Amino acid sequence: MPDLTPKQKKLAARIVIAALLLIIIKITDIIATDGGARGNFKIFLKILYLAPYFIAGWDVLYKSIRHIKNGQIFDENFLMSLATIGALAIGEYAESVFVMLFYQTGELFQDYAVGRSRRSVAELMDIRPDIAHIEISGDGERTARNWEDMDPEDAEAGMIMLVNPGERVPLDGIVLDGVSSLDTSALTGESLPRDVKPGDEIISGCVNGAGLLRVQVTKSGMESTVSRILELVENAGEKKAVQERFITRFARYYTPCVVIFAALLAIVPPLIGAINPALEIGNWSNWFHRALVFLVVSCPCALVISVPLSFFGGIGAASRKGILIKGSVYLESLARAEIIAFDKTGTLTEGGFQVREIVPANGFEKSEILKAAALAESRSSHPIARSLCAEYQNQSAYQNPDARDRISGEKNKTPDAYQNQTASGDDINNNIINNNIISDVEELAGYGVRARVNGQEICAGNRRLLERQNININILSGAGENGGPAVYIAIGGVYAGMVILSDQLKSGAKQAMDDLKRHGAARIVLLTGDTEAAAKAAADALGIREYHAGLLPAAKVDFIEELLRQKRRGNVCFVGDGINDAPVLARADVGIAMGALGSDAAVEAADIVLMDDNPAKIALAMEIARKTLKIVRQNIIFALTVKFLVLILGAFGLANLWLAVFADVGVAFLAILNAMRCLRV
Repeated sequence: MPDLTPKQKKLAARIVIAALLLIIIKITDIIATDGGARGNFKIFLKILYLAPYFIAGWDVLYKSIRHIKNGQIFDENFLMSLATIGALAIGEYAESVFVMLFYQTGELFQDYAVGRSRRSVAELMDIRPDIAHIEISGDGERTARNWEDMDPEDAEAGMIMLVNPGERVPLDGIVLDGVSSLDTSALTGESLPRDVKPGDEIISGCVNGAGLLRVQVTKSGMESTVSRILELVENAGEKKAVQERFITRFARYYTPCVVIFAALLAIVPPLIGAINPALEIGNWSNWFHRALVFLVVSCPCALVISVPLSFFGGIGAASRKGILIKGSVYLESLARAEIIAFDKTGTLTEGGFQVREIVPANGFEKSEILKAAALAESRSSHPIARSLCAEYQNQSAYQNPDARDRISGEKNKTPDAYQNQTASGDDINNNIINNNIISDVEELAGYGVRARVNGQEICAGNRRLLERQNININILSGAGENGGPAVYIAIGGVYAGMVILSDQLKSGAKQAMDDLKRHGAARIVLLTGDTEAAAKAAADALGIREYHAGLLPAAKVDFIEELLRQKRRGNVCFVGDGINDAPVLARADVGIAMGALGSDAAVEAADIVLMDDNPAKIALAMEIARKTLKIVRQNIIFALTVKFLVLILGAFGLANLWLAVFADVGVAFLAILNAMRCLRV
């Protein structure tokens, strides 16, 4: 096997040397026996068998003794030591050495298989660069650029970094200068490059193409996409599936029971035969041999190794496709998905809203409405907020310098005071707020945002927000809500107008719905806080029969609760991306979050994260989960069936140690081979 570790190479060398010695000694033994050799030479040959035995299995004996001292008596090392020493005691020298050899061969292959699985995930996770090129100022001015190399974990939001061609992006950020293409395959599993230009967001872990990029960091090193991915994968093993927990508990009680039963098998029948010779049960040696066969057969290696390896392989395979599963328990739950509920905005739609129309009211101007919305939403990460801020930057809110600004109270401010840079998060605060003082920002999940700008209260959100504030919306009911979301703006307690937005369905959304139905999703539901018209338009386009609109986060949770009561044998999944989706993601049997554009709260609350925000990956994740569970069941049934049959044969004296070795190591070998199929998608 290629790519063996030094430890594995040493074990392989010991196995080969022991095997050659065993062959030489066994051939010599056969020749000597046929030639009538006896006496001291026969004794010498028996002693020689100890050489390959200890060469192959000294570490098994050592681990057994060490575990006994630590109070961990019953494990596979103890079973193998007891069985092989017992075989030596009854004169089965060649069988004893062969059992140890075959066991060590199985251990080598098992270690190699687990190592290969871990390496496949480790290679995938080798996406964190060691350094980040950070821009520093020599004189407090940016005229001359100086750079220093820094550990990405020490970097902070707001810093400026340089990403050279061919380098991996160390931190999340927004491109300030440069045009390039990014290879995102390590994160999303997609081979097509993604073009970026000034104003575009990029995430850590991607490989930069031919262009030089100057990027403003938006998240510290510990909060970057790469750090979150590594943390998710590293912690995935802590949340075990039902089958894994069962196997762990099974092995804990199973092994002591096996040893006790083997002892009874070796003692009770011959004892009964000694008391009543007429029964002709057999002698002590015969029953001791059967007990040894029982010990070897009953070793639970096949289950203890292959089941966790299957789940690990499934999680690794999903990771290579940009699907991060936080534990095997969620892989198992996803395989039983029955009802799948979706959020709409940012989940099934692009989330990159465009301002379609601004409808003023009560004498306010369009520019005032847009500025009020952008300033109020400037600290929100919601896709609508980002779109409003971006639109504000792309337009000059002060085309008429003599116009009175009822928000800031300023006049005659020139357009030069407003820099045309991409608006997002801290970028907005630093670049477009300028002299405006924003305070008391309150983001109300399911409603919108309320903030004070220069002491004046601004509300920006849906109709429910203004109704909650007892602000009269003097427009025709439903105006501006014909299939697109509308943001209602109130300035100083007066309704100022609304901004009508448009959003497009993701290109793969319809295919995702078709794939889910084909993979056995019994029911697909759309749950959105958007308007009835927008929800119906999206549902019709996607072929979703059931939808519920105008839902607050609490109402979404209530709907999930109802779906949980209505499910039959399967599980309820919820797919979302926003901060208001976090409670629903946590409540569902399986929460699936969009990792690229999704909020940190959603990613944190979810059990599964899609790194490229592609809903079509859900069907692929279901396919991987079901394949993994199928392989786990195959291994459990195969291992228990073979062991049970050989145990029965051994109890009746119809199985020897050679067959016992196959029932243990051979079954484990085949089960591990089967488990490694989980790595392939």
